[in-house]
Amino acid sequence: MRRVRGEALFALALLNIFVLVTGFVALDVIEARPLPVVPNPVTDAEGVAAAEPAASTPADPERIADVLDDPMSASGIEEGLSAFVVDGATGELLFDQNPDTAVTPASTTKIVTAVAVLDAVGPDHVLRTEAYLDPDRGRVVLRGGGDATLTATADSAAYPQVATLEELAERTAEALAAEGTDTVSLGYDDSMFTGPTSPPGWKPNYIPEGNAAPVTALMIDSGRVSPEARGYGSRSTEPSVHAARAFAEQLEAAGTTVEGEPVPATASGTPIASVASAPMAVLVENMMLASDNIMAEAIARVAAVETGHEATFAGATETTHQVMADLGVEGVRLSDNSGLSTRNEITPRALVQVLRLAADSEHSDLNAALTGLPTANSTGTLAKAGRYSSYSAAHEGAGLVRGKTGTLNGVSTLAGSIRDQEGNTFFFAFMANHPLAQGSHLDTLAAALSQCGCS
Repeated sequence: MRRVRGEALFALALLNIFVLVTGFVALDVIEARPLPVVPNPVTDAEGVAAAEPAASTPADPERIADVLDDPMSASGIEEGLSAFVVDGATGELLFDQNPDTAVTPASTTKIVTAVAVLDAVGPDHVLRTEAYLDPDRGRVVLRGGGDATLTATADSAAYPQVATLEELAERTAEALAAEGTDTVSLGYDDSMFTGPTSPPGWKPNYIPEGNAAPVTALMIDSGRVSPEARGYGSRSTEPSVHAARAFAEQLEAAGTTVEGEPVPATASGTPIASVASAPMAVLVENMMLASDNIMAEAIARVAAVETGHEATFAGATETTHQVMADLGVEGVRLSDNSGLSTRNEITPRALVQVLRLAADSEHSDLNAALTGLPTANSTGTLAKAGRYSSYSAAHEGAGLVRGKTGTLNGVSTLAGSIRDQEGNTFFFAFMANHPLAQGSHLDTLAAALSQCGCS
């Protein structure tokens, strides 16, 4: 997973600058940690923070339709485009086009996953990776708790600070020394997650080519072979074994001799050492910002465990469906929780409804689903590949558009919030299932809304 160094703290502090608060917090494709940020996002946003509008005047739906008409026609994907836009304060419908047609959402699925996980386990929930001692076998057993952000060694400049095998090994070595033990064998227990390690709808090449990793309860760096590894072949095909070997190295460094190779084992009794992840709200924010597919799948399974479902892909999606039903959201049918699956179907109306729930003061536990949205030309996937840059036709939306991206072959989606020139906030979902679909088409739609004087 890529580590975010100095600029990330600054970038995350900027996440709330351009978001309207109207009685509530209004605030693809495979990545791991947040990407390096554009150094001067406020400058690149062309001074949008220089002045506050005197007042917010409700937008006129007819003006909204006029503003969107030209960029929609110019995109060449109008027949495959669905959309839903509402007023952020009132929920009033401002624009719709096939809003109840369920289409492939790609990584905008993560908006639904974020809300489902936060609702199921709460924003303060942490994931624990533990070490157990089997004295009869002289074996330490490493047990995974679903923390895909777990890494080998500490990075004091990283945000968020994550659990490390280095710290777990040091604590384990101290506990072993207190027992008079300095030599052990090593086992690993990834039994918290069960079932297939990839779901229906994933392309056969995802794992072999390293675009994704098998989803297990024990892994480091979202299954990457190293924190900085990127591209094809950069993921381990045996993430549990890879993590256990890394732990063995850290135990050796901490002064405990490890004999032999790690083997599957069952943890039992009381852990002799453990480390905890960042709180779930922070994990969700970073999952959204970096569009981390493996983290999305892992935390969805954690939610399944916490709600009494099986810790499988099917159990995780069942949990998500149940949370959506409990929240009154229709139009969500998932095969996975990351959006890699081509079998997922979500309507634009459902995405906007979920965003509005996360913004509602009565659902403050869900706010991280919004604070994790990338900011145009500043953070996450909206700072990639020149999106909203000064070279982009959508540059006027820099700093004003917050959104989750989604990309698969023939699929491009964007959903989030926009602030316009009169101080209005819109919640929106633009979803293109079309052979010519690409993010730049949807960026121009969002940018047009950001420049709207639509009262």
